[in-house]
Amino acid sequence: MASLNVGNLGEYLREQRRQAQLSLRQLADAAGVSNPYLSQIERGLRKPSADILQQLAKALRISAETLYVQAGILDERDRDEVETRAVILADPSINERQKQVLLQIYESFRKENAPAVPAGPDTSDAPDAPDTHDKPADEMPSKTD
Repeated sequence: MASLNVGNLGEYLREQRRQAQLSLRQLADAAGVSNPYLSQIERGLRKPSADILQQLAKALRISAETLYVQAGILDERDRDEVETRAVILADPSINERQKQVLLQIYESFRKENAPAVPAGPDTSDAPDAPDTHDKPADEMPSKTD
């Protein structure tokens, strides 16, 4: 998990609050936090929990994931995935079964396109395992051999 960058989060929250034309007190009331606590978050003096960030996001009518990224709780790539899933699940024009199938396809494409995991140690000098693919059953090594 990334370290919390509270200063940038506070600046971002202040800007979002101003764009929403809310006073500090109005946002604090809407989010269910105290006015001094919100002020400390905006000034970079406090590290809010994910729950508080979610309450603030709801009051500002912005994505909680956006605040998580600003706070360093969530990676940008993770946010993209969460938002994509949310859009699929919120689409009223497709039924639940279609949503689940679409999410499965999306996940399979993400896995297919994920960066390759580095190979383990070189085992080219290790002895080969017995080849059992083309041998009849009576020639297969048994557990007692």
